[in-house]
Amino acid sequence: MEQCASVEREVDKVLQKFLTYGQHCEQSLEELLHYVGQLRAELASTAVQGTPLSATLSLVMSQCCRKIKDTVQKLASDHKDIHSSVSRVGKAIDRNFDSEICGVVSDAVWDSREKQQQTLQMAILEHLYQQGMLSVAEELSHSAGLFLPRWAVSHRQRLLELNSSLEFKLHRLQFIRLLAGGPEKQLEALSYARHFQPFAHVHQREIQVMMGSLVYLQLGLEKSPYCHLLDNSHWAEICETFTRDACSLLGLSVESPLSVSFASGCVALPVLMNIKAVMEQRQCSGVWSHKDELPIEIELGMKCWYHSVFACPILRQQTSDSNPPIKLICGHVISRDALNKLINGGKLKCPYCPMEQNPADGKRIIF
Repeated sequence: MEQCASVEREVDKVLQKFLTYGQHCEQSLEELLHYVGQLRAELASTAVQGTPLSATLSLVMSQCCRKIKDTVQKLASDHKDIHSSVSRVGKAIDRNFDSEICGVVSDAVWDSREKQQQTLQMAILEHLYQQGMLSVAEELSHSAGLFLPRWAVSHRQRLLELNSSLEFKLHRLQFIRLLAGGPEKQLEALSYARHFQPFAHVHQREIQVMMGSLVYLQLGLEKSPYCHLLDNSHWAEICETFTRDACSLLGLSVESPLSVSFASGCVALPVLMNIKAVMEQRQCSGVWSHKDELPIEIELGMKCWYHSVFACPILRQQTSDSNPPIKLICGHVISRDALNKLINGGKLKCPYCPMEQNPADGKRIIF
């Protein structure tokens, strides 16, 4: 993100100059108005007295005109300097960011333009929903004709399979909200407590604590031994639980795919731009033509490790569904394409040990 930081530094310089210029301009104009006001008063006094304009006053008038001219020229010069600073921001953007990044890959690598647009819109839509920007997401959904499956109310069985306590915590928050309403909400809270029955065998202790808090409802829960029930941390906890469990049920990442893709792109794009320049310099056309494989390996860090991968030690290629890893009898693992290339006379000799074997004895490995 050094490129963003570099542009941000130039923007900070411009903002600081705008602030300094505004303060200096205001001070200079105030001093000038005060000086002109004094001169005007002296001229008015001379006119009332009917006396001719003295040489001293004429000199003061000349100095005032010169002062006005110098002040205006100085402010104009400072304003021109700000224009050059703004221009440097544009140059910093051009210097740090490539205006055309589509050229890092050939058009053949991607699907149709319509498919690209739909994929991007879906990523943006999921991001907006995950960030809680529901109204914006709804607007995009209708305008783009996209519809994502919503979170259903009844997922108790699937949540139980995940050992989730989400439903219980939601009922607990509603019960606490009623308790916070004071004695007037006591009967409603007692009635709502029936929702805890399905969870009594798992959350018995917590239910007992909440029911015990009813004793102090008349005195005020915030001054009782149960004041911890009103802690705002319960809301933060339910948000994390809901996000985790809902994403798990929907098969989504807890983090927004758009945020992850953007962060990964910021790391990968400079490397891809460099390899693109090298390929153009050496006229290596057609080197990158696979949709599911980058021309070089790019380290994104442990945070972006989502599943295990295996690269064939023979062909130096990452395995895929069409070219899976194969375990030989001797225990060494190579890709299926490498196995087919090593077959000689119906036999296969392991490239790492002298064991000769039947190619059909190789077993596919699934990570």
